[in-house]
Parts: sequence; structure tokens; C-alpha cells
Amino acid sequence: MDRVIEKKFWNKKRILTIAGIVGIVGLAGASYFFTSGKSRLRVETDRLAVSEVKKGVFQENIPVNGIVLPLTTIYLDAQEGGRVEEKFVDDGAVMKKGDPILRLSNTDLIMTLMSQQNTVYNTLTQMQINRNAAQQNTVSKLTQMADVESLFKEAERIYLLNKKLYDQKVIGLQEFKKSENDYNYYKEKQKLAKTILQQDSISTKTQMIQDKQSYEGSQNALGIMQKKVGDLIVRAPVDGQLTSLDAEIGENKNKGGRLGQLDVLSGFKVRVDVDQHYLSRIFNGLKGTFSFADTSYELEIQKVYTQVTNGRFQVDMVFKGKVPKGIRRGQTLQILLALSDARQALLLPKGGFYQQTGGNWIFKVNENGSLAYKVDITLGNVNTDYYEVLSGLQPGDKVITSSYENYGTMQELVLKK
Repeated sequence: MDRVIEKKFWNKKRILTIAGIVGIVGLAGASYFFTSGKSRLRVETDRLAVSEVKKGVFQENIPVNGIVLPLTTIYLDAQEGGRVEEKFVDDGAVMKKGDPILRLSNTDLIMTLMSQQNTVYNTLTQMQINRNAAQQNTVSKLTQMADVESLFKEAERIYLLNKKLYDQKVIGLQEFKKSENDYNYYKEKQKLAKTILQQDSISTKTQMIQDKQSYEGSQNALGIMQKKVGDLIVRAPVDGQLTSLDAEIGENKNKGGRLGQLDVLSGFKVRVDVDQHYLSRIFNGLKGTFSFADTSYELEIQKVYTQVTNGRFQVDMVFKGKVPKGIRRGQTLQILLALSDARQALLLPKGGFYQQTGGNWIFKVNENGSLAYKVDITLGNVNTDYYEVLSGLQPGDKVITSSYENYGTMQELVLKK
């Protein structure tokens, strides 16, 4: 007898169908979860630099390099050209004012000096000749004046006597008129002799002044030539140390050519190179600090050279307070140049994150340290150690400051210890 076989509900076909449907739903759910949620990346914490945001004193500064130079440098140029005949000292020698450094020779200059000396001697000789001639001429004029004076007095005596005799009718009119004419003649001659003598005196004085001026002019020219010849011996203009001496025996130096320099040892300054980006923010009085032999020293900008060369300009800084012992010309100093006054600010330590974010966002670590998520921030000024935080973070926040190069577009980082 046939019997009815009961059909099972959970047969193999149904189980496989339900499993397929569940799998498809699971895959759809997983796809939705990973595509609609935030992208995450698991990273190990020992590869991260986690820093704490904190309140503190902030001062904007930039690192610059400076070279130690003498406070005053005197350049030595050849006042006259010539051949180097002798060097009295070597480079680096400490000099006193007036000490000889080297000697040049210049034959043309020596010949010009000798010619000028002859001119002075000739001028002096001619001056003496003119003076003797003037004296002789004056003596002659004085002698003529004395003769005229004598003749005038005699003519005057006879005239006065004959006038009395004529009035008394003792002599005739002709004799009286002759004595009167002689008197008037010698009187005019006396006036003329006085005028001639006066003009001779003026002429003599003028000639003497001209001769003196000519002699003094030739003497001045001689003095200049003597100085030029004297300048062939190059001497130290001030006390100091001779540096950069560029002259060898037998070498020809042109007039005005650089021979070396003399560094005044009264103090030092620091010549600093600064990027042109900061030109508008650099001015006299800004201060900087540097360390030397484990001690901090302070500098202050004294002069700004606004000429830009290869994207940089220079400033001179002087020491404020004590000067480091043992510092030498040519040393390089690493200086922190302050661009602002110290103030309280929210500080974020510098790190490699800035290269990828531009300072616009950062990964902030949650309270339990298991997750870091992206937050927007605003940064202000910067110094060698910190960024100034203007918004987006609070004191005590912990952030990842190491490089984000391998994080791509991840929104969150799962921190794995």
C-alpha cells in the first residue's frame, strides 16, 4: 500500500536560497556602511608625534645667519699708482696709525716732483731779482726827489728874496720874473716827483704781492707733489688690524686700486642676510639673540640695507650689553631675529603636518586616545618652535603633528597601540 511522504520545510534548496539572500543583504549593508560613512585608517601610535596645545608666551621670530665683522673698516686704496717695491708687514699684522705697510715706486711722479722743485727755485730767484730791481728803482726815485726838493727850496728862497727886493725897487722886473718862474717850475716838479714816488711805491707793493702769490702757488704745487710722492709709502690711517692685503713685490697697482683694509679693533658688528619677504617688517631697533659657548647674547639692528640681491637684503646688528669673549672676525652666528614683542597666545608645536594641510586643518585625538579626527583650524604667526593658534583648538587638546603624507583623504585615524 502506497503511503504519503511528508515534504520537509527546510530542505536543501530553501536553505541555500535563504543563505544567498542573507549574503546579498549583508554585502549591500557592508557596502553602504563603508561608502556612506567616514573613511578610516588604522595607524600605530609609535609612528606618530602627538603634541599638546597649550597657553604660553609667544614671540614671532625667524632664524637668520650673520657674519662677525669689525665695527669699523677702513679700506686702503692706492692714492698713486706704481710698482710694489717693498712690503713692510704681512696680512693680519696689528698696526699703529702712521705705520708703513708697503712702498710703491713711480718714476713719472718723481720726475714731476723734480720739475716742480725747479719751478719753485726759479720763482724764488725771479722774486729776489724783482725785489732788488724795485729797491734800486725806489732809491733812484728817492734820490731824484731829494734833488728836486733841494732845487725847489733854493728856488723858493731866491723867489721870496727877489720879491722883497722888487717891492723895494732894488731889482728889475725881468730878474724878479725869472726867479718866480724858477720857483713855479720846481714847485710843479716837486709835485710830479711826489706823484712818481707814490706810484712807484704802489707798483712795488703790487709786484711784491704778485711775486709772493706766484711763489706761494709754486710752493703749494710742490707740497702737493711731495705729498703724492709721500703717498707712494702706504701707511696705516688708524690703529687696527691689517686684513685682505692684496699686493706682491713687483706687481703694478693702478691709482685708486684696492690694496687691503684695516679693521678697527674697538668692537664688532654682525652682518645678517634676511629674505626679502621680511623687508617691510625689518627696521632699526629690532632685537635678536644667539648662543655662544652655552651663553645667550643679544643683538640689535643698527642699519638696514634695503638693496635686494638674489632675493635677500642685509642688516647690521650691534651687541647689546656684553660681547662674547673669543669672538673673531668672519665667524658665522645663528641668530633668532624677533619680529614682534612677546605676548600670551595659544601654542601649537611645529611639525610635518603643515606640508599637507597648509595649516588649515589637523587630526585631533579624542579623550581616550583611540581615534583622531579631522578638525578645521586657523593659524597666525609662527616662530622656530610654535604656530600661533587663532581658532579651532583649545588648551589641553592633543593633536597629531607628524607628517600626513601617507594618510591621503582619510577623515579619521584609528590609533592602534
